[in-house]
Amino acid sequence: MQIKPREIAKLLIPPLLARSYHHLTRKKGNNSHSVEKLYLDGDYPSWDKAMAASTGYDSEIILEKTKVALLKVKNGEAVYERDSVLFDQIQYAWPVLAGLMWSAASNGGNLNVLDFGGSLGSTYFQNRRFFAGLESVRWNIVEQVRQVETGKRWFQDDHLKFYPSIQACLADTKPQVILLSSVLQYLEKPYEIFAELLKTPCKHLIIDRTPFWSGPSDRLCVQHVPPSIYPASYPSWIFSQTKFYAWLSKDWQVMVTFDNPDRLAGPIEFSYQGLILVRKNHLS
Repeated sequence: MQIKPREIAKLLIPPLLARSYHHLTRKKGNNSHSVEKLYLDGDYPSWDKAMAASTGYDSEIILEKTKVALLKVKNGEAVYERDSVLFDQIQYAWPVLAGLMWSAASNGGNLNVLDFGGSLGSTYFQNRRFFAGLESVRWNIVEQVRQVETGKRWFQDDHLKFYPSIQACLADTKPQVILLSSVLQYLEKPYEIFAELLKTPCKHLIIDRTPFWSGPSDRLCVQHVPPSIYPASYPSWIFSQTKFYAWLSKDWQVMVTFDNPDRLAGPIEFSYQGLILVRKNHLS
Protein backbone atom coordinates (compact mmCIF):
# COMPACT_ATOMS: atom_id res chain seq x y z
CA MET A 1 0.00 0.00 0.00
CA GLN A 2 1.28 3.47 -0.90
CA ILE A 3 0.42 6.23 1.56
CA LYS A 4 -0.63 9.31 -0.40
CA PRO A 5 0.36 12.86 0.59
CA ARG A 6 -3.25 13.88 1.30
CA GLU A 7 -3.48 11.06 3.87
CA ILE A 8 -0.55 12.33 5.95
CA ALA A 9 -2.67 14.95 7.75
CA LYS A 10 -5.21 12.34 8.82
CA LEU A 11 -2.43 10.06 10.02
CA LEU A 12 -0.35 12.54 11.96
CA ILE A 13 -2.62 15.09 13.65
CA PRO A 14 -3.38 12.85 16.67
CA PRO A 15 0.33 12.18 17.40
CA LEU A 16 0.93 15.94 17.35
CA LEU A 17 -1.62 16.46 20.10
CA ALA A 18 -0.51 13.43 22.10
CA ARG A 19 3.16 14.41 22.05
CA SER A 20 2.19 17.81 23.35
CA TYR A 21 0.98 16.48 26.68
CA HIS A 22 2.70 13.18 27.45
CA HIS A 23 4.95 14.97 29.91
CA LEU A 24 1.87 15.51 32.10
CA THR A 25 0.89 11.84 32.23
CA ARG A 26 3.59 10.16 34.27
CA LYS A 27 1.25 8.92 36.94
CA LYS A 28 1.50 5.29 37.98
CA GLY A 29 -1.54 3.09 38.06
CA ASN A 30 -4.18 2.30 35.49
CA ASN A 31 -7.45 3.00 37.28
CA SER A 32 -7.45 6.71 38.15
CA HIS A 33 -9.14 8.83 35.50
CA SER A 34 -8.28 12.19 37.04
CA VAL A 35 -9.49 15.25 35.13
CA GLU A 36 -5.89 16.46 35.28
CA LYS A 37 -4.52 13.37 33.54
CA LEU A 38 -4.61 11.85 30.11
CA TYR A 39 -6.11 8.37 30.08
CA LEU A 40 -7.22 5.59 27.77
CA ASP A 41 -10.52 3.73 27.99
CA GLY A 42 -12.67 1.32 26.06
CA ASP A 43 -12.24 -1.75 23.89
CA TYR A 44 -13.61 -0.75 20.48
CA PRO A 45 -14.29 -3.27 17.70
CA SER A 46 -13.37 -0.89 14.87
CA TRP A 47 -11.69 2.42 14.12
CA ASP A 48 -15.04 3.90 13.09
CA LYS A 49 -16.54 2.98 16.47
CA ALA A 50 -13.59 4.55 18.29
CA MET A 51 -13.88 7.67 16.15
CA ALA A 52 -17.59 7.89 16.96
CA ALA A 53 -16.72 7.84 20.66
CA SER A 54 -14.12 10.60 20.21
CA THR A 55 -14.62 14.36 20.19
CA GLY A 56 -11.76 15.16 17.82
CA TYR A 57 -9.08 17.82 18.14
CA ASP A 58 -7.70 21.06 16.72
CA SER A 59 -3.96 20.92 16.10
CA GLU A 60 -3.40 24.59 15.21
CA ILE A 61 -2.98 25.73 18.82
CA ILE A 62 -0.49 22.96 19.53
CA LEU A 63 1.40 23.68 16.32
CA GLU A 64 1.77 27.34 17.22
CA LYS A 65 2.92 26.57 20.77
CA THR A 66 5.50 24.10 19.46
CA LYS A 67 6.74 26.57 16.86
CA VAL A 68 7.21 29.38 19.39
CA ALA A 69 9.03 27.10 21.86
CA LEU A 70 11.32 25.53 19.26
CA LEU A 71 12.23 28.89 17.76
CA LYS A 72 13.58 29.86 21.18
CA VAL A 73 15.69 26.70 21.21
CA LYS A 74 16.88 27.27 17.65
CA ASN A 75 17.84 30.87 18.41
CA GLY A 76 19.65 30.02 21.65
CA GLU A 77 17.04 31.65 23.90
CA ALA A 78 16.12 28.32 25.54
CA VAL A 79 17.94 25.05 26.15
CA TYR A 80 15.37 22.39 25.39
CA GLU A 81 11.80 21.90 24.22
CA ARG A 82 9.65 18.84 24.68
CA ASP A 83 5.97 18.65 23.88
CA SER A 84 5.83 22.44 23.31
CA VAL A 85 7.13 23.09 26.85
CA LEU A 86 10.53 24.68 27.54
CA PHE A 87 12.98 23.21 30.07
CA ASP A 88 16.18 24.45 31.72
CA GLN A 89 17.93 21.13 31.07
CA ILE A 90 17.80 18.71 28.16
CA GLN A 91 15.96 15.49 28.95
CA TYR A 92 17.71 12.95 26.77
CA ALA A 93 16.15 9.75 25.50
CA TRP A 94 19.45 7.91 25.77
CA PRO A 95 18.41 4.65 24.03
CA VAL A 96 17.14 6.63 21.04
CA LEU A 97 20.35 8.66 20.87
CA ALA A 98 22.41 5.47 21.16
CA GLY A 99 20.48 3.96 18.25
CA LEU A 100 21.02 7.05 16.11
CA MET A 101 24.75 7.15 16.84
CA TRP A 102 25.05 3.40 16.20
CA SER A 103 23.40 3.91 12.83
CA ALA A 104 25.77 6.79 12.02
CA ALA A 105 28.80 4.71 13.08
CA SER A 106 27.76 1.94 10.68
CA ASN A 107 27.60 4.50 7.87
CA GLY A 108 31.02 6.11 8.19
CA GLY A 109 29.87 8.79 10.63
CA ASN A 110 27.04 9.97 8.36
CA LEU A 111 23.52 10.21 9.77
CA ASN A 112 20.43 10.42 7.53
CA VAL A 113 17.13 10.05 9.41
CA LEU A 114 13.53 9.60 8.27
CA ASP A 115 11.56 10.92 11.23
CA PHE A 116 7.93 9.96 10.56
CA GLY A 117 5.64 12.26 12.54
CA GLY A 118 8.58 14.26 13.93
CA SER A 119 6.72 17.54 14.52
CA LEU A 120 8.98 20.54 13.88
CA GLY A 121 12.22 18.79 14.78
CA SER A 122 12.06 18.29 18.55
CA THR A 123 14.27 15.18 18.53
CA TYR A 124 16.75 16.79 16.17
CA PHE A 125 17.17 19.86 18.39
CA GLN A 126 17.27 17.67 21.49
CA ASN A 127 20.32 15.78 20.23
CA ARG A 128 22.07 18.18 17.88
CA ARG A 129 25.07 18.81 20.14
CA PHE A 130 25.95 15.11 19.85
CA PHE A 131 25.61 15.29 16.07
CA ALA A 132 28.27 18.00 15.86
CA GLY A 133 31.08 15.43 15.68
CA LEU A 134 29.57 13.45 12.81
CA GLU A 135 30.73 13.68 9.22
CA SER A 136 27.28 14.74 8.03
CA VAL A 137 23.74 15.00 9.37
CA ARG A 138 20.45 15.14 7.47
CA TRP A 139 17.18 14.96 9.40
CA ASN A 140 14.07 14.45 7.26
CA ILE A 141 10.66 14.91 8.87
CA VAL A 142 7.50 13.51 7.26
CA GLU A 143 4.48 15.30 8.66
CA GLN A 144 1.07 16.75 7.89
CA VAL A 145 0.89 19.61 5.42
CA ARG A 146 0.60 22.44 7.98
CA GLN A 147 3.57 21.08 9.89
CA VAL A 148 5.61 20.90 6.71
CA GLU A 149 4.69 24.46 5.73
CA THR A 150 5.66 25.77 9.18
CA GLY A 151 8.82 23.68 9.27
CA LYS A 152 10.01 24.87 5.89
CA ARG A 153 9.34 28.50 6.73
CA TRP A 154 10.87 28.64 10.21
CA PHE A 155 13.24 25.68 10.68
CA GLN A 156 14.46 24.15 7.44
CA ASP A 157 18.18 24.46 6.73
CA ASP A 158 21.01 22.35 5.32
CA HIS A 159 20.44 19.66 7.97
CA LEU A 160 16.71 19.74 8.77
CA LYS A 161 14.17 19.06 5.98
CA PHE A 162 10.39 18.63 5.84
CA TYR A 163 8.23 16.49 3.53
CA PRO A 164 4.49 15.77 3.18
CA SER A 165 5.03 12.08 2.36
CA ILE A 166 7.55 9.26 2.51
CA GLN A 167 7.67 9.24 -1.28
CA ALA A 168 8.58 12.93 -1.41
CA CYS A 169 11.38 12.33 1.06
CA LEU A 170 12.79 9.38 -0.89
CA ALA A 171 12.75 11.40 -4.10
CA ASP A 172 15.16 13.83 -2.46
CA THR A 173 17.44 11.70 -0.30
CA LYS A 174 18.24 8.15 0.88
CA PRO A 175 17.79 7.91 4.65
CA GLN A 176 19.47 5.07 6.54
CA VAL A 177 17.45 5.01 9.77
CA ILE A 178 13.73 5.38 10.50
CA LEU A 179 12.45 6.97 13.71
CA LEU A 180 8.89 6.26 14.89
CA SER A 181 8.33 8.02 18.21
CA SER A 182 4.81 8.15 19.70
CA VAL A 183 3.14 7.76 16.31
CA LEU A 184 2.19 4.15 15.50
CA GLN A 185 -0.59 3.96 18.10
CA TYR A 186 -2.48 6.80 16.41
CA LEU A 187 -2.61 5.28 12.92
CA GLU A 188 -5.78 3.55 11.79
CA LYS A 189 -3.75 0.79 10.13
CA PRO A 190 -0.36 0.94 11.84
CA TYR A 191 1.06 -2.24 10.36
CA GLU A 192 0.69 -0.88 6.84
CA ILE A 193 3.28 1.77 7.60
CA PHE A 194 5.88 -0.99 7.98
CA ALA A 195 5.18 -2.15 4.43
CA GLU A 196 5.65 1.42 3.20
CA LEU A 197 8.84 1.94 5.19
CA LEU A 198 10.24 -1.37 3.97
CA LYS A 199 10.46 0.21 0.51
CA THR A 200 13.00 2.72 1.82
CA PRO A 201 16.77 2.06 1.79
CA CYS A 202 16.84 2.33 5.60
CA LYS A 203 18.90 -0.30 7.40
CA HIS A 204 17.86 0.63 10.93
CA LEU A 205 14.55 1.26 12.69
CA ILE A 206 14.02 2.97 16.05
CA ILE A 207 10.62 2.80 17.75
CA ASP A 208 9.97 4.78 20.94
CA ARG A 209 7.12 5.83 23.27
CA THR A 210 4.79 3.09 22.04
CA PRO A 211 2.23 1.31 24.31
CA PHE A 212 2.31 -2.50 24.70
CA TRP A 213 0.48 -5.06 26.78
CA SER A 214 0.87 -8.81 27.27
CA GLY A 215 -2.42 -9.87 25.66
CA PRO A 216 -2.76 -11.80 22.39
CA SER A 217 -4.35 -9.02 20.31
CA ASP A 218 -4.13 -5.27 19.90
CA ARG A 219 -6.64 -3.24 21.91
CA LEU A 220 -8.29 -0.18 20.41
CA CYS A 221 -9.06 2.53 22.95
CA VAL A 222 -9.91 6.22 23.02
CA GLN A 223 -7.34 8.58 24.51
CA HIS A 224 -8.74 11.52 26.49
CA VAL A 225 -7.09 14.89 27.09
CA PRO A 226 -8.58 16.80 30.07
CA PRO A 227 -10.32 20.14 29.42
CA SER A 228 -7.89 21.88 31.75
CA ILE A 229 -5.17 21.09 29.20
CA TYR A 230 -6.97 20.86 25.87
CA PRO A 231 -10.41 19.29 25.34
CA ALA A 232 -9.94 16.40 22.93
CA SER A 233 -10.19 12.65 22.48
CA TYR A 234 -9.17 10.33 19.65
CA PRO A 235 -8.48 6.64 18.92
CA SER A 236 -5.29 5.02 20.18
CA TRP A 237 -4.01 1.46 20.05
CA ILE A 238 -2.39 -0.55 22.81
CA PHE A 239 -0.35 -3.12 20.92
CA SER A 240 -0.06 -6.79 21.73
CA GLN A 241 3.65 -7.26 22.27
CA THR A 242 3.51 -10.81 20.87
CA LYS A 243 1.64 -9.78 17.71
CA PHE A 244 3.73 -6.64 17.16
CA TYR A 245 7.06 -8.45 17.49
CA ALA A 246 5.87 -11.28 15.24
CA TRP A 247 4.94 -8.77 12.55
CA LEU A 248 8.29 -7.01 12.78
CA SER A 249 10.26 -10.27 12.77
CA LYS A 250 9.39 -10.88 9.12
CA ASP A 251 11.85 -8.22 8.01
CA TRP A 252 13.61 -6.82 11.08
CA GLN A 253 15.84 -8.19 13.82
CA VAL A 254 15.33 -6.73 17.30
CA MET A 255 18.71 -5.60 18.65
CA VAL A 256 17.49 -4.19 21.96
CA THR A 257 14.30 -3.18 23.77
CA PHE A 258 13.93 -0.51 26.44
CA ASP A 259 11.30 1.00 28.72
CA ASN A 260 9.99 4.53 28.48
CA PRO A 261 8.94 6.54 31.58
CA ASP A 262 5.67 7.78 30.03
CA ARG A 263 2.60 6.61 31.98
CA LEU A 264 -1.11 6.76 31.19
CA ALA A 265 -4.08 5.31 33.05
CA GLY A 266 -5.96 2.73 31.02
CA PRO A 267 -8.39 -0.21 31.00
CA ILE A 268 -5.58 -2.79 31.09
CA GLU A 269 -2.03 -3.00 32.41
CA PHE A 270 0.35 -1.65 29.76
CA SER A 271 3.63 0.20 29.44
CA TYR A 272 5.42 2.41 26.95
CA GLN A 273 8.43 0.75 25.33
CA GLY A 274 10.99 1.22 22.60
CA LEU A 275 12.95 -0.98 20.22
CA ILE A 276 16.05 -0.67 18.09
CA LEU A 277 16.04 -2.93 15.03
CA VAL A 278 18.15 -3.73 11.99
CA ARG A 279 16.87 -4.93 8.64
CA LYS A 280 17.59 -8.64 8.34
CA ASN A 281 19.25 -8.44 4.93
CA HIS A 282 21.79 -6.00 6.44
CA LEU A 283 22.84 -8.21 9.34
CA SER A 284 26.54 -9.05 9.27
